[in-house]
Formats: sequence, structure tokens, C-alpha cells
Amino acid sequence: MSVILRELVPGDMGWVIDRQSAIYAADYGWNGEYEALVLRILADFAETLDPARERGWIAEVEGQRAGAVFCMAGAEGVAKLRLLHVESFARGKGVGGALVDACIAFAKDAGYREMELWTQGCLTGARRIYGARGFALQEVSPHHSFGVDLVGEMWRRPL
Repeated sequence: MSVILRELVPGDMGWVIDRQSAIYAADYGWNGEYEALVLRILADFAETLDPARERGWIAEVEGQRAGAVFCMAGAEGVAKLRLLHVESFARGKGVGGALVDACIAFAKDAGYREMELWTQGCLTGARRIYGARGFALQEVSPHHSFGVDLVGEMWRRPL
């Protein structure tokens, strides 16, 4: 199985919104609040995109979209890894790791000094990928979002 990463083309951001919302609703019971959050994140990304400092990738497996990730500007010198997801058919095949690796490499090349991400404790596969790539858990915060009780986590790594 070959994983190909490519930059975004028209229609990809709509696909990310659709797939992430559907996957997290089915797998974790998240409601439409999550879809609204993803809509806001990607609308802001599209409106203020600085191609030298921000980028999105789509992973393809055998010509089929299999996942996505975004590198977005954060506070001064800090890149944000956002909206990582991998389709169920591609999980366990290195897709998530390849996406995170691309995001880290881009952030280094763009001159960021640190990368951070916010995730949820229930996203165990993603958390394994982050830990294996040098991210360290910095903060834990229980909250009620997307219609369920969650444990938010802030992870960081130097670049």
C-alpha cells in the first residue's frame, strides 16, 4: 500500500469538514458543535492563508482520500498542528504518521521554533502518533464540548 501526500485542491476542505464531522459523530457521539468548530477553523485558514507559513495536506491511498492535517500559524514562533484525521480503512498503515511528519517538517522549514496541538484523551491513535514524534503532554483540562464530556489535552514539541 502506497501513501501519497499532496497539497490541497478545491473541494478538499469541504471533504475534511464532512469526513471529520461524520467520523467523530459515529465513533465518539460528537454533535454538530464539532462541525461548526471545523468550519470556523478552515474558514479562517482559507481567508488568511500565508502559504510560506501555513499548509494543508491530504493523504491518498490507492487514489482515495485517506486523511488530512493542517499546519497553521499560532503565537509568535509557534506552529499549530490542526485537524489530523485518518479514514478507518487507512488506520494502522502509517497514514497518520506520514501526515504528522509532513506537518513537522514544513513547520521546521518555515522557521517555527515550536509546534503545539490540542486533542482529546479519547483519540488514542492520534495521541500515540504525537508521543512517538516527540510531542509531550503539557496540559489536561476536562470539559463538556460537542455534546459529550471530554478531556482536552495540549501537546507541544520543540522544532
